[in-house]
Amino acid sequence: MALGLCLAGALLGCHKEEQAVVGVAQTAVTAEQKAQAAAQVAAAESDRQRTQLDRIPLPTKSLYIDVKDASAWANPFLSVDAETMSLRITSDSGSNRHQEATLHPADLAQAVLALPPSAWRYGRVIAVAESPHTAVKDRPKARRNVEAVVKQLNDMGIVVEDWQTR
Repeated sequence: MALGLCLAGALLGCHKEEQAVVGVAQTAVTAEQKAQAAAQVAAAESDRQRTQLDRIPLPTKSLYIDVKDASAWANPFLSVDAETMSLRITSDSGSNRHQEATLHPADLAQAVLALPPSAWRYGRVIAVAESPHTAVKDRPKARRNVEAVVKQLNDMGIVVEDWQTR
């Protein structure tokens, strides 16, 4: 009788372990399905952004290769800091008047997509630089933000002119 109870207990214990393994496997499958769905949504958003930017022609480097002063840059210009960035565009009037907006990194794609075609005089290219007002202690974070901005813009199909190297 004791042997029977021992055997029954062992079988019950094995069954519980088997159920735990099945539960973990189901959780892993569900997580993978959610990750795949999120990747599909991200890919669809990326395609939508690229399609929207297709109205802007590819950049013509000969139009901006000789621009040496940031204030003379006629396309969008991003100045990136540790927490925010400043997006500057030149007004449509042909004057050197600029408009600036402060953005958080999460708002970059939406802001760029909202720019009028007239903001892209050189084609689909944006100048990017680390803000000159960045505190010394915040420079590493600002530089990482610049790298993230460059990647995001490139993923959208926008050419980046690194103003740091000029």
